[in-house]
Amino acid sequence: MVHINRVSKTVKGGKRFGFAALVVVGDGKGRAGFGHGKAREVPEAISKATAAAKKSMVRVPLRDGRTLHHDGNGHFGAGKVTLRSAPSGTGIIAGGPMRAVFESLGVHDVVTKSVGTSNPYNMIRATFEALKEQTSPRSVAQRRGKKVSDLLGRGGASVADAEAQAEAITE
Repeated sequence: MVHINRVSKTVKGGKRFGFAALVVVGDGKGRAGFGHGKAREVPEAISKATAAAKKSMVRVPLRDGRTLHHDGNGHFGAGKVTLRSAPSGTGIIAGGPMRAVFESLGVHDVVTKSVGTSNPYNMIRATFEALKEQTSPRSVAQRRGKKVSDLLGRGGASVADAEAQAEAITE
């Protein structure tokens, strides 16, 4: 549950109140989604929003199951967000609606900055835009037809090359 907005409609007999709910759901293992629901009663709006959020879930690759693989930017409307991976023990440094996204996603260490708007709808949409850009080294290696160790600069061949260069410099 991120945000509930009470809206009113003026009719002949007075005012009719309705409620709009913004909900974020996730499994805590790298899947999350958001949804929006409107109804005359709060519980009904929340259940509609939850159903919509479950339909729109996206998978985000996590490093060590606790942070993002790389930094990212996202924007929607006036909302601009910056996401940065963080070392272990940092915690979730994020404002309001973004914190709910990372808690439901299962991210434990992340630093974020939101610029341009405090509107929870735009902030969450911008956050999901940034999260959709996240890629894991495994998927990049698979796309390029290489090994993960080649991409990250680890492994026997790259270490041997580094040692050969170091010997060439010392001679």
